[in-house]
Amino acid sequence: MRVVSLSELHAVIGEISAGATVATTGSGGGLMEPDIVFTAFEDVFLKTGRPGNLTFVHALGMGDRHTKGTNRFAHDGMVRRVVGGHWIWSPRMMQMAQENKIEAYCFPSGAITHLLREIGAGRPGLFTHVGLGTFADPRLGGGRCNTITVQPLVELMQIDGKDVLRYLPFPVHVGIIRGTIADEDGNISAVEEPADIDAGIIAMAATNSGGKVIAQVREIRPRGSIRPREVSVPGNMVDYVLVAPDQPQTYHGPYNQALAGLAAASEPFPTPEFADETRRVVAERAAAELVPGSTINMGFGMSADVATVIARSGQSAKYWFTIEQGIHNGILLTGDLFGIAAMPAAIVTSAQQFDFYSGGGLDQAFLGMAEMDGEGNVNVSHIAGRMSGPGGFIDISQGAKTMVFCGSFAAKGVRNEIGGGRLRILAHGEVPKLVPAVAGITFSGAQAKARGQRVIYVTERAVFQLTPEGVELIEVAPGVDIRSDVLERMQFQPIVKRPKTMAAKYFGA
Repeated sequence: MRVVSLSELHAVIGEISAGATVATTGSGGGLMEPDIVFTAFEDVFLKTGRPGNLTFVHALGMGDRHTKGTNRFAHDGMVRRVVGGHWIWSPRMMQMAQENKIEAYCFPSGAITHLLREIGAGRPGLFTHVGLGTFADPRLGGGRCNTITVQPLVELMQIDGKDVLRYLPFPVHVGIIRGTIADEDGNISAVEEPADIDAGIIAMAATNSGGKVIAQVREIRPRGSIRPREVSVPGNMVDYVLVAPDQPQTYHGPYNQALAGLAAASEPFPTPEFADETRRVVAERAAAELVPGSTINMGFGMSADVATVIARSGQSAKYWFTIEQGIHNGILLTGDLFGIAAMPAAIVTSAQQFDFYSGGGLDQAFLGMAEMDGEGNVNVSHIAGRMSGPGGFIDISQGAKTMVFCGSFAAKGVRNEIGGGRLRILAHGEVPKLVPAVAGITFSGAQAKARGQRVIYVTERAVFQLTPEGVELIEVAPGVDIRSDVLERMQFQPIVKRPKTMAAKYFGA
């Protein structure tokens, strides 16, 4: 291990071969993001044009929607190919993919994490059910995001008579990771970070591929000063360490020990407010599906409001919360700090968390819904003609015993009046979300039926359930006309038997 200055790191980066594969750790809001190292890569490339034509691999979304994170690599000629699990935090990279300037692949975050683990272990790729029936399935595009992306990186196979996907391995030439502390032997500890994510896996993948590992840390401490159980990456898998004394814990500022589970919060974390009444209705109706004692996951966006419902009810102790970044329990944060919890009960690696999800450990999951169709398919990954990526959505939704999808009935210009126990629709919205066929399958209704999952779709106007026969309308909001406000505003015909009226209490009764 060698501690390097920023200028020395620039020299190291300048020697990286063109066409190298770079894998990195990090998640939204700056969580575990080695942005000083990213900035060094960007600076060297803009000055020298090296290293160019990189393959860039990241499991979770990174960036501030402007310049940080993955955005640092979004320059013509800097990357040739990107394999990512979530793209929405990097609009510049999304634009490059849309304009066919780069080869672009999008896979489930857990599949990427586990593939990196298999690469580190020298195994012949990742064999998994995760992604079957979705856009990652070779029969539905194989995760390829544009027309210049042609090489298959995933293949369909059969093992014991069952379909599985094999995500193909590749060498990792450079791993970029982050921690809080390094000691004089190069051991890295993320003890004061809100999560471990996948730093250890990336370091192993690079080391065992014959590559190099660059670690960014806040400080160096003497040999032996890190407790062995707090080492997340052993020093034999670290080549260069850059000390960044001012590295923030997240984009929101300095280190808060409560976010790492090392101290109680110095002041209460406020319970988030609902952005509007429509979101509140959806969250409260979705929360009615909660079963005490369940292990649950709540996704980004409207489904995260279910956590607000639970917090406001004072019933958090009845459920075991998990997030794909590796968090168990605690006070879940929202917005661009999604993936972090204050005072968590446990922090494991994202690989361990995704193993838990893939194996069926979740009792219930509450996720967003940009589109749904008559087959019960859900899209959250293909928005407005762009691939935004699923993050952990596919891993979570394929493994949970019960799935509850949360979304508004329509988009763009919807105006609702909620009160007195009724919903009054003032403007229906210009963009339908219940469509004949979703733009991209992020959740497969057919696969869900084959797995025997219970699946509920909650909107403010109506509630649906996936049955063996198809999507059934099971509830309609009070004050809504089932024909003119629901059925005629959908672009597929659901099964209609005896739909109930949604509880008036959700509508201010």
